[in-house]
Amino acid sequence: MTTATTVSAPAQPGELDVCDDAELLGLVRALPRGASLRDAACEQLITRYQPLVRSCVLRYKNSTEPQEDLMQVGYVGLLKAINNFDPAVGNSLAGYAQPCVSGEIKRHFRDKRWQVHVKRSLQERRLEVRTASSELTNELGRTPTDAEVGRRLELTDSEVREAKGADLAFQSASLDSPLGAQDGTASLADVLGEDDPNLEHLVDMQAVWAHFSDLPEREQQLVLMRFYGNMTQAEIGERLGVSQMHVSRLLAGALSYLRSRVSDEGGRVTRAHA
Repeated sequence: MTTATTVSAPAQPGELDVCDDAELLGLVRALPRGASLRDAACEQLITRYQPLVRSCVLRYKNSTEPQEDLMQVGYVGLLKAINNFDPAVGNSLAGYAQPCVSGEIKRHFRDKRWQVHVKRSLQERRLEVRTASSELTNELGRTPTDAEVGRRLELTDSEVREAKGADLAFQSASLDSPLGAQDGTASLADVLGEDDPNLEHLVDMQAVWAHFSDLPEREQQLVLMRFYGNMTQAEIGERLGVSQMHVSRLLAGALSYLRSRVSDEGGRVTRAHA
């Protein structure tokens, strides 16, 4: 049999500041979502535990993410803790809320801020490297080397560089962003390369040369004269001592074979030889 929860806290939102956590949580559990008194109880708890959220956010003070945004993320975690806290399991809301807030902030970094997928271990190492770099900068009075950071964290130089490189995947830059502060400065898109229209042709030619040696010597000579010597079929026929029609037939057979090998559609075709 289900027992109704008794609400002993004040019935007016303005009186909730005198309630302890248990009374406020009792209102949250007893009242339906959307009830003004329930919302006021949640707001009172959020205000009360603002220092806890701020302490979780301060762990990321060296992050490029605005502190105000991280506070909002932390409040989401705190609200989840308030809604899910079960006094039967424990009597400390703070002890339950702290991992909820920290977990929500970590999830924000892991799932929402990375523009390119980076494995979780590297994301965590990136934060460790940033923290160690900041600490060493204060201790040494200069920017530490990768080796010094590596010694602090027991990482190799390459692992430190890999973690620093992960910053490139953390926040993308707009192609329309200017390269300078002055008006009329070129944008990032203006200096990026474009697709080379000859690249596909180059790839095709490399594939052709991979099978060029399969052709009989006469057909190799014929293809070279036609496409690299810019000779007409009549000129080739005169050079080889064969008719123009025969040149045309040999050339068509050679090109058909190369085309089939490049596209891998016809296998090796049967060609007539002179």
